[in-house]
Amino acid sequence: MYCNIIRNSAQRTILLNMPLFYQQNINQNTRLAIWHITEPLDFFLKTIPIQQTITHPHKQLQHAAGRYLLPFLFDDFPYEEIVIASTRKPYLPDEQYHFSISHCGNFVAAIVSRNERVGIDIELPQEKIVHISTKFMHKEEFLFVRYGGDLIATTTVLWSAKEAMYKWWGLGKIDFKTMLRIEGMDAISQTLHASFQNKNIHQPLLLHYRFLQQLCLVWLHSEPL
Repeated sequence: MYCNIIRNSAQRTILLNMPLFYQQNINQNTRLAIWHITEPLDFFLKTIPIQQTITHPHKQLQHAAGRYLLPFLFDDFPYEEIVIASTRKPYLPDEQYHFSISHCGNFVAAIVSRNERVGIDIELPQEKIVHISTKFMHKEEFLFVRYGGDLIATTTVLWSAKEAMYKWWGLGKIDFKTMLRIEGMDAISQTLHASFQNKNIHQPLLLHYRFLQQLCLVWLHSEPL
């Protein structure tokens, strides 16, 4: 999608002379965007190096596009300083920025914050997500599916929410059913009330979701634990 730019201070959906699918300024310190990948890998490699361990061509393309989005959101983002934790979470050692990246087909999403821990996920609603729902949903969460109207869309939102929460946590070792809990879903405000739970922590979380054409987008941002 190629268009002109539109901005406002609170929220912006930006249409640029580039395939920027969606952008939102959440607040003065936190921004997110989705890029529709239409370029070849060489376009991104002009500015963004890829990890040598990535060998699959499409995964290389997704990886490079995700890194490309980070300095697009904050132009001083030091992407060359990114390291990968043992949990496979990318991070900056000094936490100058918190960030999260998600890939889905020819789309890549990123969220970046100066002061809040973040998580993001994008998904294409598919029936196969319904088929695996018993693996990630607590029995009480099936009530949202029962009354949510569209079975595939509602299940996709719940799956995407838990993926975003998993990235927000960033330390691995997660039971999606019991530790990542969805407790309320508001279709009008497009929000999810949730919590992260383990033996030592019960952290309430507010997630936001959108359906953007064929994509389901979920994100959250909160103060670090």
